[in-house]
Amino acid sequence: MRWFEKLKQPKIFSMALVMATLVTGIVIGTLISTGVRAEKGGAAPDATPLSIPSPVQLANDFTELAKKMEPTVVFVNTTFESKQKPTAERKRRNEDEEEESDPQMDLFRRFFRGPMPDMPPRRREGSGSGFIVDPKGYIITNHHVVDSAEKIVVKLHGDQTDYKAKLIGFDVETDLAVIKIDAGKSLPFAPVGNSDAVQVGDWAVAIGSPFGLEASVTAGIVSAKGRNNVGQQFQSFIQTDAAINPGNSGGPLLNIKGQVIGVNTMIATSSGGYQGIGFALPVNTAVGVYNQIIKNGRVTRGSIGITMSRAQDKPETLRALGAAQGVIVEAVQSGGPAARAGLKAEDIILSINGKPVKDGDDLVARVAATPIGDKLRLTIDRAGKKLDLDVAVGDRAEVFKDDPRYSRFRKNEEGEKEPESAGVKFGFFVGTLSAAEREEMKIDADRGIKVTRVAEDSFAAEVGLQANDVILSINRQAVSSTDDIRKIQSGLKPGDAVAFRVVRAQQNPLGRGAPRYAQFFVSGTLPKN
Repeated sequence: MRWFEKLKQPKIFSMALVMATLVTGIVIGTLISTGVRAEKGGAAPDATPLSIPSPVQLANDFTELAKKMEPTVVFVNTTFESKQKPTAERKRRNEDEEEESDPQMDLFRRFFRGPMPDMPPRRREGSGSGFIVDPKGYIITNHHVVDSAEKIVVKLHGDQTDYKAKLIGFDVETDLAVIKIDAGKSLPFAPVGNSDAVQVGDWAVAIGSPFGLEASVTAGIVSAKGRNNVGQQFQSFIQTDAAINPGNSGGPLLNIKGQVIGVNTMIATSSGGYQGIGFALPVNTAVGVYNQIIKNGRVTRGSIGITMSRAQDKPETLRALGAAQGVIVEAVQSGGPAARAGLKAEDIILSINGKPVKDGDDLVARVAATPIGDKLRLTIDRAGKKLDLDVAVGDRAEVFKDDPRYSRFRKNEEGEKEPESAGVKFGFFVGTLSAAEREEMKIDADRGIKVTRVAEDSFAAEVGLQANDVILSINRQAVSSTDDIRKIQSGLKPGDAVAFRVVRAQQNPLGRGAPRYAQFFVSGTLPKN
């Protein structure tokens, strides 16, 4: 009974009592829980389990349209050189300057920003959308998607292959470009509609790759037509509330029949993202540009060689001159079509081929769309008397060939050439300088050749040559033609040092106004392998 005697000791007795209580609690808890489970037979015995039905697709017009059109829309990825963003302080100063000059400047932002001025270049990627219009692989996209791209890669819907694309041509003024891929097979293509038939309130469907999310489909309505003063001179947009975001640029805007009625180009935003208003270039305009590009590699627009007066923006001006409507001629280009036809400053153009001219935009659009060489009958008011003049339409780029504002639209006489010899290769393409460019840069007529493109991963790219640089000399030998460059190349070998003296445009400190030009050397050592 010693254990009983020990149990009588206070400490041991207390411990034994605690242990007994714990064991009893565990036993009772187990019995109770077991009893509850046994009693209820589950956590919710009166609940009916859910079941998944057999898949049944609920087709409608939008799902059928998406299935049909998604394979015609492509994802476009580009590699190009851009310039780094400015410091926060410089960015703030630039924004303050913009706000002072134009409070609405930030309202319309393109999907892809241009490079910031005066910053060292770096290589980066961009992306956008496009759509196939020819089973042979011809694709329409936006020019700003592929602008200055060193490499263009296209991905097809449901295909992980990267297809290298070739730039066929572009048009800056409508922001359109045509590229081509060789997929080795016939490709599905998007049927083209007629944008003249579009009405406000029609369904509109946008397909593209916003933020890189391929084959995204959004729907809305056409909320307005003929939106001018939003983009450039030849852009009159279809406005839609179908969600369009960065990356949709270049993709198609479709009607409910799955026909392309526009090319998604711009958004109206204060944040950079979708806020209910997007703009698409009408497909009728896009088709005209596309047809010229695939035929000539560029877009030609007609001109009669006049400058219009801004005074006509005030109705009092026309009224004071005794006209109810028309366009006042401010100046006539010497030797141009209008000058040859006898048009003079202060004449008022009242009609073209018998149809009244509403304003300057109307006149420009109608003349620009006229084939080169065709004649237009202009009815004019000269000092209160009406006269009819027949004017043959000329190529705008040739009519204004000495005006630097139009030099980018002129076809290079020599075309883009790669001055590579059988030996060392620099890796850049060149073109000729216009007289206006020489005058603006103060370059003598017997020297200088313009770099039009720099090949990716080439020696030229490594040393820092850029498109639009003008090369004056190589290793102190003056150059003015591709033959000069080939001759210099023939005397070089791998491992030799090469110094290019170049002229390059430098933006003004605030990134505004005409560029300044600086001359300097870029140099490097030719690779040995």
